[in-house]
Amino acid sequence: MRVLVTGGAGYIGSHTTLALLRAGHDVLVVDDLSNSSEESLRRVAELAGREAEFVEANVRDEAKLDAAFASFKPDSVIHFAGWKAVGESTEIPLTYYRENLGSTITLLETMEKHGCNRIVFSSSATVYGEMSEPPFTETAPTGATNPYGRTKHMLEQVLEDAAAANPALGVAVLRYFNPIGADESGRIGEDPKGIPNNLLPFVAQVAAGRREKLMIFGDDYDTSDGTGARDYIHVVDLAAGHLAALDYLANNDGYHVWNLGTGNPSTVLEIVKAFEDAAGKEIPYEIVARRPGDVAASYANVDKAHSELGWSAKKSVADACVDTYRWQSNNPNGFAG
Repeated sequence: MRVLVTGGAGYIGSHTTLALLRAGHDVLVVDDLSNSSEESLRRVAELAGREAEFVEANVRDEAKLDAAFASFKPDSVIHFAGWKAVGESTEIPLTYYRENLGSTITLLETMEKHGCNRIVFSSSATVYGEMSEPPFTETAPTGATNPYGRTKHMLEQVLEDAAAANPALGVAVLRYFNPIGADESGRIGEDPKGIPNNLLPFVAQVAAGRREKLMIFGDDYDTSDGTGARDYIHVVDLAAGHLAALDYLANNDGYHVWNLGTGNPSTVLEIVKAFEDAAGKEIPYEIVARRPGDVAASYANVDKAHSELGWSAKKSVADACVDTYRWQSNNPNGFAG
């Protein structure tokens, strides 16, 4: 299979690119490197023993995207590219709407022009917002609580409409929860630019001495210890879920939605404890005010992915903490080091 991966130099994208290459697929990565590093792709090639092609471009750039499709001739697309920080999206919502909606619409138009009819879309559990109670099933009401989540919610509707208008189009929407961990080699992992917006890379940077302490946003939620509870899924399991979705689309057209998670939530303090066990050191933290747009708990019902895709998460939170600490210890300054 020839797979074009947008955002393929990023955290989830690089692990999925590695999985695709190891499975024998040909891959072209399109990434503007705004929150990633080309070094990740060099290391992916080292681990896979073969390279992905690479085009540095924003997916909203119609000319560059058209040229990439014309040259590579993909038969499938995995779409990761987009802005993804909940808190930041409440501060610069217009940027999120422009980047996330604009890139996806441009991508779909380019796919149609070149006769590419399979797309796996990186959605998010944020689309469930406060409309439903966890564990969320794919049929639960949706409606996000922040601009980032709203872009994902809107794009799911765009994709559903596109599939309804084009009977040949196959769409897999993957609502995944909280990706953590790293490849067990310690060669690739999460390397956010600036201050991390996600929990585990921040914890890892505290453990590595790059940050003084962890800020925990709220301890008065209705959870076991008052801190937010999330469904944390190892990024290697998540990558495998994308390949399973691609395989499904090879034999099924239409619009499909699956949750990718473990179904077992962990609180922030439980994650901190698991990382302390993995690192063998204490993680200093401070409780601060809640962040706008956060919910108390979010975790998946993953029965549908198991039954239809034959996929389930294999790795634990403890595995993810060990792998993350290995990545951060080997690369204290991320890919820049």
